Amino acid sequence: MQTAISSTEAVRNFSELLNNIKYRGDRYTVIHDGKPVASLVPVEPVGSGATLADLRKIVQAFPHLDGSDISFEADVIAVASLQLSTPKALS
Repeated sequence: MQTAISSTEAVRNFSELLNNIKYRGDRYTVIHDGKPVASLVPVEPVGSGATLADLRKIVQAFPHLDGSDISFEADVIAVASLQLSTPKALS
């Protein structure tokens, strides 16, 4: 999402804007004298490249529980059954 900000606001909050751009991927259009004059955008895509769908694979790769962990396993399965399904990856 592109957010319009005044040049004064950009100057006063420049460090915060850079952090928002770097870590969240925010985009800004700087307005000066009522007109857009610049865009502040990330140079590189934000994110690690991992998705929620990858989490399922990671968890499945964990070591399996042995017989002494039956109650713990039952608790984990019960809680997992209450979780929402992971969204499909956007392409």
